[in-house]
Amino acid sequence: MEKIATVLKAAYASPVGHNEYHGLHISVIQSAPLLQDLAVYCGKTFGNEKYNPFYDDPTLIIVSAKPEEDGQLVYIADVCCVMENMHLAATELGLGCVFLWPMLNRIPQSPAFLEAIALPEGFKPISALALGYPQIPLSKRTLQDITNNKIATDFIL
Repeated sequence: MEKIATVLKAAYASPVGHNEYHGLHISVIQSAPLLQDLAVYCGKTFGNEKYNPFYDDPTLIIVSAKPEEDGQLVYIADVCCVMENMHLAATELGLGCVFLWPMLNRIPQSPAFLEAIALPEGFKPISALALGYPQIPLSKRTLQDITNNKIATDFIL
């Protein structure tokens, strides 16, 4: 639980537009039956009953947001900042993690799942992070290990 607390501390330290943290909500799910039900639902939705997008990880952290009435999409960027901070913290702690944006945004929402996580009114799940321990320990990397040509980059001077 200490590692989860550290991952959440990283979430709380995330840069959020205009400091509007009240527009975000985090649900930490560790209920094995709920995670199993959701995995079964996802498997059916993706057409592969054996597919488990959580890889049997024991924790799923869902970041939800309350969309702005003016239609601006800043809340998605805010959620992404939270996700990135949590992902980096989890990796530093030796946890395996899977960023699951498509799982929440490309499949029909499960009414039973939404009821189970009891989001405040007006909030919708935007992204999720599955957390567990990797079968093969993560190798340490440094900035020197990262190649510079992964993303096409132009300098305009």
